[in-house]
Amino acid sequence: MTCPDKPGQLINWFICSLCIPRVRKLWSSRRPRTRRNLLLGTACAIYLGFLVSQVGRSSIQHGQAAEKGPHGSRDTAEVPFPEIPLDGTLAPPESQGNGTTLQPNVVYITLRSKRSKPANIRGTVKPKRRKKHAVASVAPGQAALAGPSLQAQEAARAADAAVPGFAQGGNLGKVGERPWRLVWGPGVRAGGSDFLQPQAKESNIRIYSESAPSWLSKDDIRKMRLLADSEVAGLGQVSSKSGARLLVLEGGAPGSAPRCGPSPCGLLKQPLDMSEVFAFHLDRILGLNRTLPSVSRKSEFIQDGRPCPIILWDASLSSASNDTHSSVKLTWGTYQQLLKQKCWQNGRVPKPEWGCTEIHHHEWSKMALFDFLLQIYNRLDTNCCGFRPRKEDACVQNGLRPKCNDQDSAALAHIVQRKHDPRHLVFIDNKGFFDRSEDNLNFKLLEGIKEFPESAVSVLKSQHLRQKLLQSLFLDKVYWESQGGRQGIEKLIDVIEQRAKILITYINAHGAKVLPMNE
Repeated sequence: MTCPDKPGQLINWFICSLCIPRVRKLWSSRRPRTRRNLLLGTACAIYLGFLVSQVGRSSIQHGQAAEKGPHGSRDTAEVPFPEIPLDGTLAPPESQGNGTTLQPNVVYITLRSKRSKPANIRGTVKPKRRKKHAVASVAPGQAALAGPSLQAQEAARAADAAVPGFAQGGNLGKVGERPWRLVWGPGVRAGGSDFLQPQAKESNIRIYSESAPSWLSKDDIRKMRLLADSEVAGLGQVSSKSGARLLVLEGGAPGSAPRCGPSPCGLLKQPLDMSEVFAFHLDRILGLNRTLPSVSRKSEFIQDGRPCPIILWDASLSSASNDTHSSVKLTWGTYQQLLKQKCWQNGRVPKPEWGCTEIHHHEWSKMALFDFLLQIYNRLDTNCCGFRPRKEDACVQNGLRPKCNDQDSAALAHIVQRKHDPRHLVFIDNKGFFDRSEDNLNFKLLEGIKEFPESAVSVLKSQHLRQKLLQSLFLDKVYWESQGGRQGIEKLIDVIEQRAKILITYINAHGAKVLPMNE
């Protein structure tokens, strides 16, 4: 007799040792078989039967384990209920050579692979709130081009061809959604076998808020993006000593030759003329609206790759003379006479003997204020008679400085109108100077001006000029970075704010009027 080695077997043997003698004594004795004794004996008999069946089953399993070895017993111990598969499936039983089948004691579990939901492929990615999102425009002629073959898309379609809920032989998108399409951005060339994903070029005109600043119209934003992002289709030379180039931009009528008129054009100037961009934004903030849209752009035509200003070419401007670049020929003496006559003010038709031009009187006030803030001297003071010029100034290079003795005969330059609107001026060639000290400001630009525009003066008096300039100049990414970021822009604004204070002091000291000039 072997000693039991498990607690359960020990308990069984203990109960069995108590019940067997009692049952045997019960049936062999002469005591009356009461109901209690009968129940107790029946219970003991049932328990003994249960023990016998367990002992027989245990001996069979031990015999099989001895035949299979230690590996089989270890697998059986790991699975406590071999007859219950975890996923309801069992592998077929192994077949022996004599045709009988051997029931397995290992459960084969079939795991169903979970296919992750494919990402929704889109042509564009929605940017974050503080990041520039450019609306990609379709370049002319690209609409007829067939879309490129996307190798990654074809491979994914082959892998997911049998997945329910996805269309076979089509774009990778859910059934019922709009088909995935390629978005062409400006500057992105079509074609190329290595083109795997659509790439929309980010615009250099960045607008993070829902709308542009209020002083910039939708047409201004459209033209700024045209100048900053359009590809160059042609190149022309301008009859100018400044070395400016005329760039023919893409965006004209399909099939037309790349020339100004059918296609938009931009005047590319030298890197030293970057103040043209600042002048454009200042003009819009002051409410003058007399300059042409201008942006900064890195041009492939400049060897060192420095950014250059590019100004929109306006074909509606009146033709100008080659010497003064003006559509109206005026001298300083004639200009002073026009200021006294106040031509076309309050709807009054000037008399022929006054010698008035078609330009409205208020236009001179706007030009004088604008030129003083930026210290632009090449319109009203071409001979540099109102300040001490530097050696590199154009008046000194051209030898015009000695002509200040006869200022009345000095010709005005860059006085330009539009053909369909001769009453208003267009400010061109707006190169400003920020390095001129306060004791060398050109007050000759304000001579003869008795009225100033109310919209511009109110902005100069307010405390929001700096904020508006920062917000507006930030739109031009290339210009912002070329000036050293916010730190460099702040220095330029410091100069304009100081000159604005001096101008307000001048207006108050001379009793000049501030009038609404919204005719």
